[in-house]
Amino acid sequence: MSPFFVMSLLFGLAFGQTASLCAPSEYTIHVEKRECAYCLAINTTICAGFCMTRDSNGKKLLLKSALSQNVCTYKEMLYQTALIPGCPHHTIPYYSYPVAVSCKCGKCNTDYSDCVRERVRTNYCTKPQKLYN
Repeated sequence: MSPFFVMSLLFGLAFGQTASLCAPSEYTIHVEKRECAYCLAINTTICAGFCMTRDSNGKKLLLKSALSQNVCTYKEMLYQTALIPGCPHHTIPYYSYPVAVSCKCGKCNTDYSDCVRERVRTNYCTKPQKLYN
């Protein structure tokens, strides 16, 4: 093997985490309130993608700190607020949602992220839909 190939391989292994495929991705959230006439489809960005993970076969022999289970999570986010149409006056018609500005591979923070991926599809409308941009 050439020295260039070996150096490239070592560089890729050492810095592979920085080249992961974790980035803001377009996503549509469907929001509805029982009292309101419409379901609101909101276009936003979430963090999604692949992060390098180390999971040893010898889990029982190692400390938990030696294992690394990184997920694609928010590095920087902001919140925006949308108005849900067709709500009666006694109802608060606002919905605040996160917008991913940048993402990182790291530990999942349950304060602002759902760290469990379920196969149940819950992101849909049961009422007539309005689009919010």
